[in-house]
Amino acid sequence: MKTTNRILRAGTMLATALVMTLGVATSAKADTTLTVWDWKSGDPTTAPYFEKVKTDFEAAHPGVTVKFVMQPHDQYYTLLGTAIAASQGPDVVLVHGGSQAKERIAAFSKLDDKIADIKTRVAGWDEFAGPDGSAYAVPISIQGLAVYYNKELYKKAGLDPEATPKSWAELEAICAKLKAAGTTCFALGNKEGFGADFFYSAAAANALTAEQQAAWTAGDLKWSSPEIKAIVQKWVDTQKDGWYAEGANSTAKFMDEYQSFERGENANTIGLLSDVAHWKEFDEFLEPQNVGVFVMPPVTASVNDKLRMPLAGGIGYAVTKFSPNQDLAVELAKSFAATPAMQVFFEAAGAVPSDTAVDTSKVESPSAKIVLGSLSDGAPLLHNNTSTAETEEWHRQSQMLFTGETTVDKAVARLDEVQAQAKKK
Repeated sequence: MKTTNRILRAGTMLATALVMTLGVATSAKADTTLTVWDWKSGDPTTAPYFEKVKTDFEAAHPGVTVKFVMQPHDQYYTLLGTAIAASQGPDVVLVHGGSQAKERIAAFSKLDDKIADIKTRVAGWDEFAGPDGSAYAVPISIQGLAVYYNKELYKKAGLDPEATPKSWAELEAICAKLKAAGTTCFALGNKEGFGADFFYSAAAANALTAEQQAAWTAGDLKWSSPEIKAIVQKWVDTQKDGWYAEGANSTAKFMDEYQSFERGENANTIGLLSDVAHWKEFDEFLEPQNVGVFVMPPVTASVNDKLRMPLAGGIGYAVTKFSPNQDLAVELAKSFAATPAMQVFFEAAGAVPSDTAVDTSKVESPSAKIVLGSLSDGAPLLHNNTSTAETEEWHRQSQMLFTGETTVDKAVARLDEVQAQAKKK
């Protein structure tokens, strides 16, 4: 009997210990917080999307809390770099496709074996892939560049608002006529150098062959090559020809440039396709019938049979290697591309979703229809695949070219040096 009691007591103690152990584990899981860094979650326009992701994920994972931490956009990658160096901070991070993502994949978890259920439904993976083609972030948007224009200002200048330029000469003629009518041709904000990024990417999309685009990505097509140097020269020429208002180097692209366009102070602006500085935003200020859109023609003859919109995977969510919640973090990254959430992202913010299952058929905006109709046949987005070191130097050189502190020859020579250094890394 005593032996039996000892066995029962031992069993009870073991059971209690197991319950306590399981209770701790359950409690730890129940108290898990997944921290997400981005630069968008505090924006009222995108808030419904982020709330949808949070609500759905927490409902599917009882006890798990999703915490969004919105970082300032102009400091984002510096802060992210600090977190990566310390191996602590966010579980999931938002990154731009292209060089910004690819140069940081050493800090991100490889997703290949965990995305089979969404791989074919979601587009834009190439911009978040490593050298071996493995995926390191889940795309949530397709991004690109388009020239938006104010049809009313075109009419006032005696231009046909439906006749968009198909060559650089035609674009120059339009700007000359707008200038003669007292209208600034293009809104431009280059305080951070972003205006220069948009210019050379938009001008290069239909100027480079597929082979040249690949050579650029590999760092083999130099800034001093005839193709790229011609674009840099036009950057200078357009300013001298009076395409822009005074003070472009002190004007922020986001959102001073676009607010200027929305106020009708200039006729054109190089904007985005997705969720900001795009068709939906401009429709709200100028009215849908007054907003036109066209592909910026190349400074030389087009290498394509028709002008193609420059497109790429836009932004996406990566999981940090130092996250202690790897499986949950991966599921959260994938949930940002879930069809119900993507539908909200499109309808609330006008984002062009990476999810091909999203229904866009009810869109009535004339400019949106042109944008959505361009997605199946795009051209590469050049600055996406420019090293971050070159991008930073181009920002500096682009401003100096406007102020006359340097020449085109000196600027491209310096950029060649930075490109060569970046390629060695």
